Amino acid sequence: MRLPRLPAGQDSRGNSVQDEMAELTRSTVGRKIFMALTGWMMILFVAVHLLGNTTVYSGWINAYAERLHALPPLLWAYRLFMSVVVTVHIFFGIQLTLENRRAKPAPYFVKKHLRATFAGRTMIWSGTVIGGFLLFHLVHFTLQLIFPEHAANRNMDSAGRPDVLGMVIYSFQHLAVSCIYGIAVAALFLHLFHGVESSFQSFGLQSDRTQRFIVRAGAVAATVVASGYLSIPIAALLGILK
Repeated sequence: MRLPRLPAGQDSRGNSVQDEMAELTRSTVGRKIFMALTGWMMILFVAVHLLGNTTVYSGWINAYAERLHALPPLLWAYRLFMSVVVTVHIFFGIQLTLENRRAKPAPYFVKKHLRATFAGRTMIWSGTVIGGFLLFHLVHFTLQLIFPEHAANRNMDSAGRPDVLGMVIYSFQHLAVSCIYGIAVAALFLHLFHGVESSFQSFGLQSDRTQRFIVRAGAVAATVVASGYLSIPIAALLGILK
């Protein structure tokens, strides 16, 4: 017996993909899944961005930045994509936080709250700090408006490339700037520490057997990322970067 062919974009119940997606975003579980997916996209970005930043130690960051900006359309398309990812993550994060606060404090939830970690209870605040820092970071290193006289696009190295290394060193030698980055890294540490564990729970992969491993994985990921980012302003302040 030949089965009828479904119209493009519909499932076996006749619902369109758009309807299914809309239904998913209306459910708490669906929004948590979107939070987890966008969260992992941002974790990947943060990790790759850190690898690029560590080229300050080898002195290759000017060459790295030049190659990164060699294809402006591709770079801006990626930036636009990540902007959408961040916006979705923030939107659902705020929605879920407000819903949790409106929920009745039943004994189960009270007990769960008491067991929750500091990182878990402050996710909305660490996320807010990170969001504010992203704006500062864009103004600082992307638009290069904080110290315009030392902007990379106004100063060239010996090879004629924008002097990103000089801009980074000069910026982080200012204690106030390094402190701002330090606060942002601390917020990132807390957000990652809880976010990794929470994402596994959203995907339904957390159990009594995997709980300890997942918590440790989150701690390791948060520590490695935070240490890597924090090392750069510290190295600049101590005169290690030249």
